[in-house]
Amino acid sequence: MNSLPSDLERAFQAKIDNEYKIEPKDWMPAGYRKNLIRQISQHAHSEVIGMQPEGHWITRAPSLRRKAVLLAKVQDEAGHGLYLYSATETMGITRAELIDALQTGQAKYASIFNYPTQTWGDIGTVGWLVDGAAICNQVSLQRTSYGPYARSMIRICKEESFHQRQGYQIMMELAKGTPEQKSMAQDSLNRFYWPSLMMFGPHDSESAHSAKSMKWKIKRETNDDLRQKFIDQTVPQIEFLGLEHPDKDLKWNEERGHYDAGEIDWEEFHNVINGNGHCNRQRISHHVAAHEEGAWVRDAQNAYNAKMKARRAEAA
Repeated sequence: MNSLPSDLERAFQAKIDNEYKIEPKDWMPAGYRKNLIRQISQHAHSEVIGMQPEGHWITRAPSLRRKAVLLAKVQDEAGHGLYLYSATETMGITRAELIDALQTGQAKYASIFNYPTQTWGDIGTVGWLVDGAAICNQVSLQRTSYGPYARSMIRICKEESFHQRQGYQIMMELAKGTPEQKSMAQDSLNRFYWPSLMMFGPHDSESAHSAKSMKWKIKRETNDDLRQKFIDQTVPQIEFLGLEHPDKDLKWNEERGHYDAGEIDWEEFHNVINGNGHCNRQRISHHVAAHEEGAWVRDAQNAYNAKMKARRAEAA
């Protein structure tokens, strides 16, 4: 009896090592399931909470075209949340449990969304840097070991690529505009650059989940490797905009073939993650209010489904 779990675990790891996808009905270790629920639900929560700082600007966007594009982007984020919540539910947890974990502070979401969007330039920077950081992470997640998660990432990555281009296009317009507009772009870059680097999480040596996630191929690249990739690709983008790089310690390392970057303020990161950011309480209270206001829609849907089920039973 004692050898059965280890045999199952060896077979499970062999499947992952041979690049087979794990599907919902497959046997999996409890730790794998727990790790996946944590990561996918955190991803879903981030998509939904991330609607707030951008939705805040829909009615204040500078033109009708900008309003329509931003509205479409926020709708995309809602769809991403739906895909990811659905993928998480295949692990045997309910949507209600996931929402409760978010609203009670048991579950996390990306720390970047606890920073306020103060200007229109912030909408450009969020699209360019925040979605750009997300793409760095999510492209490799198309090859994650859990099938439903990997498949959901295919469409999400395509849409996030559009979001990044939308944000960068706003920054290009501001950077080549009036001195005031260029100053707005620079200010937004200065405020969002370092929080964007924090999106990749703590250094791998300090991450509680990184090693297991890499072994099970839930993650395909480490936090530090993804952050380095993002830093390297952002340098020429900032240069093209004609803006000053916020990292004054940044320099090219010929031996490594990468940029050496300044140190991140990890105290700020932990403060925000632990609920002490600019907008933590506002984000959750808004989510709770919206969830409560939408209860009648869920009740109506459940009542309709029950009625249809009863009709089918009568007709059978």
